[in-house]
Amino acid sequence: MPERINMDNVSPPSSTRRFLGYAVHVYTATGAVWALLTGVAIFHDRYALAFFWMTVAVFVDSTDGFLARRARVRETAPRIDGRKMDDIADYLNYTFLPMVMVWHAGWLPSPSWLWASVPLVASLMAFSNTGAKEDDNGFFVGFPSYWNVFAFYTALCFRHGGPYVVLAVALVLSVLSVVPVRFVYPTKAPRWRFGFVAGAVVWMFLCLWILLTYPQSPAWLVGVSMAYPALYVLSSIYLDASDRMRQARK
Repeated sequence: MPERINMDNVSPPSSTRRFLGYAVHVYTATGAVWALLTGVAIFHDRYALAFFWMTVAVFVDSTDGFLARRARVRETAPRIDGRKMDDIADYLNYTFLPMVMVWHAGWLPSPSWLWASVPLVASLMAFSNTGAKEDDNGFFVGFPSYWNVFAFYTALCFRHGGPYVVLAVALVLSVLSVVPVRFVYPTKAPRWRFGFVAGAVVWMFLCLWILLTYPQSPAWLVGVSMAYPALYVLSSIYLDASDRMRQARK
């Protein structure tokens, strides 16, 4: 039998470690600040600035998990549920405000509030799905609510096809949010993890370059930036099929 640990002999975390643990939670909580700044920019019609604050929120979301593990927040700051906080910030920055932008900009057909509500509800269902993340396998189940990416490419190209093109893309992604298709979890990908992460970094720099030139962004630059999302989807399909075949052989 494994040796039992006497919890009475385990020393509590030091005040410094507790401070660092709660500091990481505060860092995650800044997602609400970036959401507020995004909303202010949207209602002042400064969409490039809104996308910049969304990008800051993505950076925080991409780094707080690493910091939380290093700070061992479950031990040093156990009174705060970091995962719940993260989900709240992600829903605001990845779904709610991007769809507010799409509605506010008039990129959806009338009644635009109704069509904007479809992704909001579908994404909330996805966020509430207890099986939405297969951490062990490295997959999201359902479209992982990248509505900020949808809003970004709507601003750049989808809207030029007319409001019904934007609506069609939004409805397809909404359906994918609640059906059991799988998309790769980039930082926990079963294979090619370095490629997913490195590609995401390059893609983010391309997006920042686009924002500096928006709304006169060069078409070639937008086209190059779309390569990573396309490869992400195709790789997800391949890795999902490969993983299902491997499990079937077992």
